[in-house]
Amino acid sequence: MSLPYFDSTAVRAAAPWTTAIAALEHALLNGVDPEDDSPRLFSPAPNGEFLLMPASGQRYSGIKALTVAPANPVRGLEKIQGVYILFDSDTLAPLATMDGNELTAIRTPATTLLAVKHILASAPDGAPRSHESTERKRVLVFGAGVQALNHLRAAHAVLPEASFAVVGRRPERVTALIGQLATEGIEVRPGSLAGVPDADVVICATSSRTPLFDGGLVAPGAVVAAVGQHGLDAREVDAGLVLRSDVVVEGRASALREAGDLIPARTAEEWEAIRPANLLDLVKGEFVRSPGKPCLYAGVGMAWEDLATAAVVYEGGTRS
Repeated sequence: MSLPYFDSTAVRAAAPWTTAIAALEHALLNGVDPEDDSPRLFSPAPNGEFLLMPASGQRYSGIKALTVAPANPVRGLEKIQGVYILFDSDTLAPLATMDGNELTAIRTPATTLLAVKHILASAPDGAPRSHESTERKRVLVFGAGVQALNHLRAAHAVLPEASFAVVGRRPERVTALIGQLATEGIEVRPGSLAGVPDADVVICATSSRTPLFDGGLVAPGAVVAAVGQHGLDAREVDAGLVLRSDVVVEGRASALREAGDLIPARTAEEWEAIRPANLLDLVKGEFVRSPGKPCLYAGVGMAWEDLATAAVVYEGGTRS
């Protein structure tokens, strides 16, 4: 028998934002430790490289196999393409394949908004804790690509009363993104650097290799999520913001390997001594914010997130 395949439409239909976020949260509260996650594996490929992300779980295991072809965009093709393979953990028999790009496009914003939701609910020392994160917030997103688009969708699902603005380098892409979201009932306006000081939540979902704004502009108490890049030579925020912020990471080990936003500000040895909160600490309520500080969430993308999302698709999606 051929393996069932879940195409991009099936993946998206099976994992709406609230479902995907809940699946990630459930995984963290039921045995997943980000520090045990497998590192991503890189291998040369013709005109690019392979990127492999394996993950193991009690019921399911899986691997995301991607190709990265830097020359593709000028040819009208996707730079990153791939497939996810889900296995039964007991027998290691393959169960299904699914669109790897769409899986990534969902799990990344879902993870970001899981973090943002819990950070907003984390009160500083001495203040009462609240789980009300749906009050009206001002959300500013940097980027106009697929990840920016989906972060706005996910943010709207988690913060439906918020106002949204987007900043991008190419006005035509910003206009297209705003138009697309308008057809979905999500109102977004064009933003600018001038909006950084007023933003309650800033999401960086870009391919920039250098900081997007002066970190001193971020308001005390604001939440910044830097999630568009991975690699120690890439950064979306500056060292000034890192040094003045509480910091939460997906996983401490993955951050040391790949979070270029963090390493220039402090050495790996300093981060190991600080031991910043990770997502597991966050969802367990073990992270408490400091009064008067921004909070920076640094995400690089992890394989356990793909697995948690893939399991949701397999169990509830329409297969072909």
